Amino acid sequence: MARTPTGAAVLQPEVTQAITDAVLNELAEQGYGRLSMEAVAKRAGVGKSALYRRWRSKPEMITAVVAEFSVTRAADVDTGSLRGDLRETMQALIDWLTHPLFSRILPDLVAEGVRNPETAESTRTSIGGPRREVGEAMLRRAIARGELPADLDLEMALDVLAAPIYWRLVVRRAPAEPDYLDRLVEYALRALGA
Repeated sequence: MARTPTGAAVLQPEVTQAITDAVLNELAEQGYGRLSMEAVAKRAGVGKSALYRRWRSKPEMITAVVAEFSVTRAADVDTGSLRGDLRETMQALIDWLTHPLFSRILPDLVAEGVRNPETAESTRTSIGGPRREVGEAMLRRAIARGELPADLDLEMALDVLAAPIYWRLVVRRAPAEPDYLDRLVEYALRALGA
C-alpha cells in the first residue's frame, strides 16, 4: 500500500461531505453571488484552508459540488425498453429538479449563467454535458433495439425529453400531477417516432 508523502494534505471524506453539504445549503439560502468561502467554512466547521485544499476558487468549488450532486442523479438505467428507460429517466429528472435544496439552487445558477458566460460554460460542460451523455446512451440503446429510427436527431431528442419537465417544474412552478409522468412518456414516445 502506498504511503502518503510526509507533509501532503490528506483529504478526509467526512470533511469533504460536510463542505459539500455546506455549499449546497449556502447556495440554497444565499444564492451564488452572496455565497462566501467564509460562510461555507463556518457552516462546515472547518477552516478556509480545507476548502482551498480541494478547490482553487469559489466558482470551482460551486461547480464541482453542484456537478457531483447533479450528475450522480442522472438515471443511467437499462430496463430493456425505451418506455421503461424514459420513465426512469424522467422520474430521476423530476426528483433532481424538485429536490428541496436543488430546486432553490438551479434558478439562481441559471441567472448567474446569464450574467457570467464562464459560469454558463462551466455549468454546460460539467453538469449538462455529462447528464446529456447518459441520455444519449439511452437513446442509442433504443436505436440499436430498433425502437427508434436510426436517423434520430439526438440533440433535438434530448431537448424534447427534458424541456417539458424543466418548463413545468422550474419555470412555471406547476406541480406534476400523479399521472403527469405516464402522460409525458407517451407524448415523448410519439415525438421521438417510437
